[in-house]
Amino acid sequence: MPWDKEAARTGNQARSAEARLAEAVGLAASIGLVIVHEQIFQLRSLTPATLLGKGQVEIAAAALAGAQVDVAVVDAMLTPVQQRNLEKAWKCKVIDRTGLILDIFGARARTREGALQVELAHLEYQRSRLVRSWTHLERQRGGFGFLGGPGETQIEADRRLIGDRIVRLKAELEEVRRTRGLHRGARKKVPYPIVALVGYTNAGKSTLFNALTGATVMAENQLFATLDPTMRGLTLPSGRNIILSDTVGFISELPTELVAAFRATLEEVSEADLLLHVRDVSHPDTEAQAKDVRNVLARLAKDGALDEDWPNRTLEVLNKADMLGGVENVVQGEGIAVSALTEEGLPRLLGEIDKRLASRLEVVELQIPVADGAKIAWAYRHGEVLAREDSEEFVHLTVRLSSVDKARFEAL
Repeated sequence: MPWDKEAARTGNQARSAEARLAEAVGLAASIGLVIVHEQIFQLRSLTPATLLGKGQVEIAAAALAGAQVDVAVVDAMLTPVQQRNLEKAWKCKVIDRTGLILDIFGARARTREGALQVELAHLEYQRSRLVRSWTHLERQRGGFGFLGGPGETQIEADRRLIGDRIVRLKAELEEVRRTRGLHRGARKKVPYPIVALVGYTNAGKSTLFNALTGATVMAENQLFATLDPTMRGLTLPSGRNIILSDTVGFISELPTELVAAFRATLEEVSEADLLLHVRDVSHPDTEAQAKDVRNVLARLAKDGALDEDWPNRTLEVLNKADMLGGVENVVQGEGIAVSALTEEGLPRLLGEIDKRLASRLEVVELQIPVADGAKIAWAYRHGEVLAREDSEEFVHLTVRLSSVDKARFEAL
């Protein structure tokens, strides 16, 4: 049941209802739910108690009862009251878009950090579900000590327990953030430029990552196949070494709880020298998906997790060109058309990455004694040697270096 309140207000819904339904079906199927019924309801206005109109609720109830449905997924963000009322009307468990995405993340997290982030997001979401309308949580426990009087209700106890656990999780994630900061600090001492893959879920980021690095990161045709970031070294055509980072995919209406909880992971994006925005150019909603990714990045920039200059260091990669018959059939503009599956267009992509990173470097002239082989090797290892001239006493090198490496060489 696709519904976008802001889009409805402005009359500018980016996706068709059918496309939204197809994405919701894909999300549900990705965690093993068997889809036995799907339906679209067009809403003229929101009903506070149930989101849907009374007649629509009754139509859905009849369809769900006939299909013997155990779980109903509503592709919208439900309030706790709406969720409870729909469960009573439909006599089955009801989850909304946020709950579905959280369940997917919970099933896919593999690292300790990922598990912590998912648990935090789940608890933030569950805490918002604890409302007075849940009558079974309103029974009171006995009071304590000399004060007597009414004890805390079950809902208050649950809210307190969840709050305590959230505080502990945030502390643990802060420690994770500190550790990742130390790792980033160690990488800066190398330092290799970091290139991060970002994009809509199932755009082919992991397949591209594997094609470029030779890694074997899980790459499946399903939403949110990758949750935990993976990093690998890669040598560009110029000989420059970089670190390529594969990150979690974005999605439209990404739950606020997830953006906040995955801040530690998304910091890898903020540290990147270059962002590769990977798009599924064969998807009918590719433009809307690209807009959703930019909106998430803009939200990160607004929250201070990403610098405002991110658009200037972003390169669009138009992936899955093989689905359109090859890169020559893709309208490329400022992007680079590739097929991660067939590896068509990858040499041009690597060349463009090289060019973008080189534009951030400084061309310097180095004069090194012939006998100082260590310094000569250092220059080749950390920079891009453009020219070399040997004399009896010195080796003259024209090298592209970052400002950090230039300072380090001078310190040598």
